[in-house]
Amino acid sequence: MAPRLQLEKAAWRWAETVRPEEVSQEHIETAYRIWLEPCIRGVCRRNCKGNPNCLVGIGEHIWLGEIDENSFHNIDDPNCERRKKNSFVGLTNLGATCYVNTFLQVWFLNLELRQALYLCPSTCSDYMMGDGIHEEKDYEPQTICEHLQYLFALLQNSNRRYIDPSGFVKALGLDTGQQQDAQEFSKLFMSLLEDTLSKQKNPDVRNIVQQQFCGEYAYVTVCNQCGRESKLLSKFYELELNIQGHKQLTDCISEFLKEEKLEGDNRYFCENCQSKQNATRKIRLLSLPCTLNLQLMRFVFDRQTGHKKKLNTYIGFSEILDMEPYVEHKGGSYVYELSAVLIHRGVSAYSGHYIAHVKDPQSGEWYKFNDEDIEKMEGKKLQLGIEEDLAEPSKSQTRKPKCGKGTHCSRNAYMLVYRLQTQEKPNTTIQVPAFLQELVDRDNSKFEEWCIEMAEMRKQSVDKGKAKHEEVKELYQRLPAGAEPYEFVSLEWLQKWLDESTPTKPIDNHACLCSHDKLHPDKISIMKRISEYAADIFYSRYGGGPRLTVKALCKECVVERCRVLRLKNQLNEDYKTVNNLLKATVKGDGFWVGKSSLRSWRQLALEQLDEQDGDADQSNGKMNGNTLNKDESKEERKEEEEELNFNEDILCPHGELCISENERRLVSKEAWSKLQQYFPKAPEFPSYKECCSQCKILEREGEENEALHKMIANEQKTSLPNLFQDKNRPCLSNWPEDTDVLYIVSQFFVEEWRKFVRKPTRCSPVSSVGNSALLCPHGGLMFTFASMTKEDSKLIALIWPSEWQMIQKLFVVDHVIKITRTEVGDADSSETQYISEPKLCPECREGLLCQQQRDLREYTQATIYVHKVVDNKKVMKDSAPELNVSSSETEEDKEEAKPDGEKDPDFNQSNGGTKRQKISHQNYIAYQKQVIRRSMRHRKVRGEKALLVSANQTLKELKIQIMHAFSVAPFDQNLSIDGKILSDDCATLGTLGVIPESVILLKADEPIADYAAMDDVMQVCMPEEGFKGTGLLGH
Repeated sequence: MAPRLQLEKAAWRWAETVRPEEVSQEHIETAYRIWLEPCIRGVCRRNCKGNPNCLVGIGEHIWLGEIDENSFHNIDDPNCERRKKNSFVGLTNLGATCYVNTFLQVWFLNLELRQALYLCPSTCSDYMMGDGIHEEKDYEPQTICEHLQYLFALLQNSNRRYIDPSGFVKALGLDTGQQQDAQEFSKLFMSLLEDTLSKQKNPDVRNIVQQQFCGEYAYVTVCNQCGRESKLLSKFYELELNIQGHKQLTDCISEFLKEEKLEGDNRYFCENCQSKQNATRKIRLLSLPCTLNLQLMRFVFDRQTGHKKKLNTYIGFSEILDMEPYVEHKGGSYVYELSAVLIHRGVSAYSGHYIAHVKDPQSGEWYKFNDEDIEKMEGKKLQLGIEEDLAEPSKSQTRKPKCGKGTHCSRNAYMLVYRLQTQEKPNTTIQVPAFLQELVDRDNSKFEEWCIEMAEMRKQSVDKGKAKHEEVKELYQRLPAGAEPYEFVSLEWLQKWLDESTPTKPIDNHACLCSHDKLHPDKISIMKRISEYAADIFYSRYGGGPRLTVKALCKECVVERCRVLRLKNQLNEDYKTVNNLLKATVKGDGFWVGKSSLRSWRQLALEQLDEQDGDADQSNGKMNGNTLNKDESKEERKEEEEELNFNEDILCPHGELCISENERRLVSKEAWSKLQQYFPKAPEFPSYKECCSQCKILEREGEENEALHKMIANEQKTSLPNLFQDKNRPCLSNWPEDTDVLYIVSQFFVEEWRKFVRKPTRCSPVSSVGNSALLCPHGGLMFTFASMTKEDSKLIALIWPSEWQMIQKLFVVDHVIKITRTEVGDADSSETQYISEPKLCPECREGLLCQQQRDLREYTQATIYVHKVVDNKKVMKDSAPELNVSSSETEEDKEEAKPDGEKDPDFNQSNGGTKRQKISHQNYIAYQKQVIRRSMRHRKVRGEKALLVSANQTLKELKIQIMHAFSVAPFDQNLSIDGKILSDDCATLGTLGVIPESVILLKADEPIADYAAMDDVMQVCMPEEGFKGTGLLGH
């Protein structure tokens, strides 16, 4: 099928030879493309939107032929969530809780710990009622032991493939979205569990943590002088082994126990010798627990970066570990076998994933526990597999060492769990207590109900899909209309009918109607012609409307389109004719036409024809699939009419002919007649038409006002030449000798007056000095003498007495403000004093300063600038003043809009009375800001970048922003502001004195060699808080 634009042209080609009044039914059907050939499946690859008879590629392909039942639903088989026979139960990862899940699985497979927890008394008896459990509410464990009991019972006998540990995690107060230090979690939880179980009466329960995990060693110090031996006994629940510089686990244990020499400044004070002596110190293992936890210190603190990093070095370990050579008392049984390997996958200490390889103590088989997924290892062997195949950040790839039989190597293992070898077989019959089993049975019943519900939902979806399949197969064959009676339905509705993922809605054809409530010809590209038989079934099953039969073909729209198309074709010829007529001299009477309209009349006519062509389209539907808003469409059209209407460029504001002859041109009657065909509503101005009388009067008045303003400006400039040119100005810090009085006006008044003098025809004259802006509502001065010599000097202008006399003549003076110099004392010890009139208002001055300071401390999303210092150059204010000094305002910047309260164009200010009134600082400051203006814009220089910050943001967060802007790591950044070093990462920018428009100097150190640390820095945007605030620390 031909492209859509070709079909569009073919549908209206007849309009070139047929006049609007000659349009017949055949022309109407051609315009609506009724008799275009339908497309054939297999030949047409996609739907032809220009052909209403093309019913190919609308979504029918998924229904024709045989269909798999599973395509009728998106519900997984509930049996996939069922626990397989002889397998373990997984744990849901709640976001970043994989480290918790791994330890729960390790502790669950410690049979002695599980048995002891089952013996713990529970408050569940309060939950029991009679011989059953409350059906109304779910069981909620109250203590950590009860949570662990319930979890272990579910892990043992649940029918689910995995269970949700959120109750346990919530009870500990852990943040599910933040990954924590797994080794720290293990230590803190064991301490919490031991403390909780210490209150139990049953010794088997009370002492289970010590029996299983607690060993003892001694710090032994021997004096080299007298040989005295000092011991400090200590219990341990895991041995923390340094792995840096080692390849084997046994080397790590040997280093842990090696002898240390205490010499020099580190000498030991011997109580026997009563003096500091050289000595040796080492750790002696006194007793070992049944379960030996070996923490491999993979996560270490990097002094260069100030953050943790992960050591991705290989460590070899065997499945059998003989600890007898390392203990002090020989002769016991110290042979351990590997029972668990805890893995951290990832190169960074702040991201990655935790999994566990754990050996089933009953079967001797190894399993990989990965949150919800549990995988059984083949052949009862530990297989670390893909956990060791991760890419490293550095270019130098470390090869994996070869491992012999019974040994393994890992660069991701962070904890090894060994169990003491015994001849006794583990107890294989650990029974879940009756009250816990009843809770598990209840959860299993809920799971079974859920499975039945999901299966029923799947069945219903399949039944609906099969019924829809039969409906589509039946109706799609009957969709083509051919020569039989037909109707139109939108393509979008047909596609949704064939879309299995959405329910079919009633047919809505309102979007395709024209202003005559019939089918719009332009909408035929998004409509399809179907048989009346298929339409009857659609409307009976799905409802909707209005129905678009053969009577819905709109003759009025077709005739109007025919007229517009003919005018478009005629436009080029008329354009040439009008151009030739414009070249000839106008004889006799003519018509005034705007020059701008004449230059663009062809474009205006074309756009107007397109608009008329679209006027028949009510803005209530979709044009080629784009939804139009009715109100917005009307507003846009109205604006276009206001901008583009022909000959309105010579209309004056009163709707008459404008007085400026430069904007219009006289054209002949013949030319105007041609133009009027395209613009029948255009304003008509014959050559004898007089210009607007009101505009003539206003023009004369304007000329008189301009002359008056020029005269006033010239007089004021002549009277105050030095003030206008900013020459010979007095200075408070260097008081002139020839006067004892200086007057003060607002700098804003001076700037507005200078604008008027420069451009008297554009600006209104300034009639009032407006000194009330410099006074508080009580009538007191807002500035001290000292501040007017420094920071507030930009807000005031100093006036000589001679100039003040002239100002009083030329302007209305609302308030007189002056500074008088007086000598106090006798001739020998006189002191110069400066007295302001009116006097300073201390209360309002203090309020203004407090508000200014508060604004500087409480900003949000303000701009500061960071300037990078290059080549160790020390940038000072004196050598680079542009870093700290605001640029002056341009003339355009100064011409700002007047505030709401300043409506008088002559800058008149109200007195507000002289009566002292009580007013809050906040209201006064808002009043003050209306007229006092200061340019705070900063001029950026090379090597400088602007950042958006807030006052409550920490320096640490600012350093992260700087890292993204300059590619300098936080630990390489040396920041300073006004010579003050910024070093406290936890301090906020407000407390550090960083205010809006500040310039911070950045001196970058040489980067460290370990670029992999940048990955850790990217992860740590906030200070680490660890388990602060959680239940592990007793909160």
